[in-house]
Amino acid sequence: MKLGTLYLVPNTLGEDNRDAQIHHVIPPQVVQIASQLDCWIVENAKTARSFLNAINQVCPLRKPLQEIIMKQWRGPDSDLKPIDLIQPLLQGQDMGLMSEAGLPGIADPGTEIVAIAHNLKIPVRPLTGPNSLMLALMASGMSGQHFSFHGYLPIKPPDRLKKLKAMENDSKMHQSAHLWIETPYRNSSMLSGIVTGLQPKTQVCIAIDLTLPTELIMRHNIEDWKKLLQDQTGPLPKDLDKRPAVFILQS
Repeated sequence: MKLGTLYLVPNTLGEDNRDAQIHHVIPPQVVQIASQLDCWIVENAKTARSFLNAINQVCPLRKPLQEIIMKQWRGPDSDLKPIDLIQPLLQGQDMGLMSEAGLPGIADPGTEIVAIAHNLKIPVRPLTGPNSLMLALMASGMSGQHFSFHGYLPIKPPDRLKKLKAMENDSKMHQSAHLWIETPYRNSSMLSGIVTGLQPKTQVCIAIDLTLPTELIMRHNIEDWKKLLQDQTGPLPKDLDKRPAVFILQS
């Protein structure tokens, strides 16, 4: 039996204004393909429905949204196993894999679905779309030749400081950039840890709300970041703890 194709479908980066974002961050070919898929593996069903509803405004869905099959996969703690989720592919039906935001498989539990698809010789087709990590790196002016992504750093301040210093030392030794993300409500705490723990000349970039109308990208050395934090009228948003951000450092 012919196997179905697993399409890795990009999502918008922000939760709001999906209808507007679709036009400038999701290529028309991706919109067309997504509109024809009626079986999905998603990280969050609510987010996926919102995205497909926005798709429907541009290119009508092949089936009504309520008839589209969605199975959630959030990693090993999910109720279903990957092999259970991909049964339609084994029966010849195409499926879409959607992340909560951005690209499936990048800082996303979808990697396990893609891996098992490869193991079973299922065709995998990645589709073009936004990725906050690459957009932030592009905009930072830091090394695109040597960089590392660390996901989330430790939560406890002593452990976080140890990790920050290790990244700073590695950056200085290899002229590399180091990227990481944080849960938005801890952004301010992260920034405070950065400015108190790193060397004065170390460069840090914070990229906020990428692709959204509220997008803000700032790069300064630690000395200047300290001044900005002291300036209550500066450009740093007051609602930093509510906005998704990518952090990058280079020493």
